[in-house]
Amino acid sequence: MSTDNPEVPLRGAPDLSKLASQVPATAGAAATPTSAGAAVNVVDVTDANLNDLAEGTSQVPLVIVFLSSASPASRELVDRMRTIVGRYDGRIALGQCDIDTNGGIAQALQITAVPTTMALIAARPAPLFQGAPEEDQITGVLDQVLEIAAQNGVTGRVDNAAPSAEQTEPEPEPLPPLHQEAYDAIEREDYAGAVDAYDRALRENPKDAEAKAGRAQVALMERTKGADLAAVRKAAADNPTDVEAQMAVADLDILGGQIEDAFVRLIDVVKVAPSEEKDTLRIRLVELFDVVGAADPRVAEARRALSAALF
Repeated sequence: MSTDNPEVPLRGAPDLSKLASQVPATAGAAATPTSAGAAVNVVDVTDANLNDLAEGTSQVPLVIVFLSSASPASRELVDRMRTIVGRYDGRIALGQCDIDTNGGIAQALQITAVPTTMALIAARPAPLFQGAPEEDQITGVLDQVLEIAAQNGVTGRVDNAAPSAEQTEPEPEPLPPLHQEAYDAIEREDYAGAVDAYDRALRENPKDAEAKAGRAQVALMERTKGADLAAVRKAAADNPTDVEAQMAVADLDILGGQIEDAFVRLIDVVKVAPSEEKDTLRIRLVELFDVVGAADPRVAEARRALSAALF
């Protein structure tokens, strides 16, 4: 990952890491948000535009949800945050940052799991919470963000409204039937059913890249459902040559956005694994490559390293 951006104002932040566990505040500079609210625009925060966005936080605080394409929970949190932030009448801007494609920001801010939510207030980062707290907890955190913003003279407003009906883009084309079947199964948390639907789509069209990526992502969700992170990591630490234990940790690393760690772990095991286990590791790595996406430079690098380890 690159950190070629030392001038980015990402230090000296107020410590807000415990806000999510506190009783929601209603007094002080942060007035109670309106009950209705409207979904707001969400700005994409990237390695390229972070400096410009940070400058804008001298006027309006920016709350950023860090997410991953491999984590449906992080996408769901963004949808919830759009509604909650919409109640603040433009006093808070909302952003999202995909750590899979913006490794510089993720490393600079030490994002180790998704979803993670932070704020930029007067160009200073403030950790807010990990995971997806209840709505009243989120509201309490945002109230206190506004209090701290006011203490720093950050009291502006942004035109945060979602586009009107005239501005919205046309409805997307319907999904192919088997893709829709898979999507519906995911909504029911029937991951096995979703995998089966994607498998049938791939039998119909082996070059269906979206089905291939979708299958890999759902298979990852199915494998990690209910996993105990501490137990999985302990098993891997206790059994460094156990292929299944190492693959289980790599799965969780991918979900947490630790892409390079997952790839390096499995490639290192490939180098020392018996020949009969190398193919199992290769197949799992290829599936994880599909989860992250071929366009990601970390995938290209890991493919080269895997090839060298195998041959």
